Amino acid sequence: MPERRGRGWAIWITGLPASGKSTIARGLARELTRMGIKVQVLESDELRRILTPNPTYTEEERDWFYHVMAWIGWLLVKNGVNVIFDATANRRAYRERARRLVGPDRFMEIYARCPLEVCMGRDRKGIYRLALEGKAKTVPGLQAPYEEPLEPDVVVDTSEMGPGECVKVVLKALLDRFYGGHPPGPLEGLKGP
Repeated sequence: MPERRGRGWAIWITGLPASGKSTIARGLARELTRMGIKVQVLESDELRRILTPNPTYTEEERDWFYHVMAWIGWLLVKNGVNVIFDATANRRAYRERARRLVGPDRFMEIYARCPLEVCMGRDRKGIYRLALEGKAKTVPGLQAPYEEPLEPDVVVDTSEMGPGECVKVVLKALLDRFYGGHPPGPLEGLKGP
């Protein structure tokens, strides 16, 4: 179904820390922009620096943070801005809240699946190392649970697929779902409802 003016869509890329979510989000945003589809990436680390500059990562803080993140996404989508959520969101409830706010017909959940051991080996930010040293106490997959999606719209196994292949799989699913398999033409966004 072609995108209607005044209403965007949202996808949530979830997975363990260092599973490749940000790489997929950036690659997808690049491809969509190249196709003339505007998109805003809401990256949890960037938002956290503004909303919770000294995060505690308690359940209460995470619940509040992901609620605000979903609400920001909903505001953008209802005003015609397409959104890519780039966030672990370790509880299913966080992602389901976004789905309810945005609307299930305008929302997709993408699971960047990757074994914990592979994520730990990729960890450039050092969060798993900090957890193993006892300096971080709530890392999803170690001390905090990570609830895998039950019925994600797309699963990409980032331990077996390269970033480019992951982006292609997600892009195809997104175009099929929101654009009937084809990106809008240059004047498509000007059409009325």
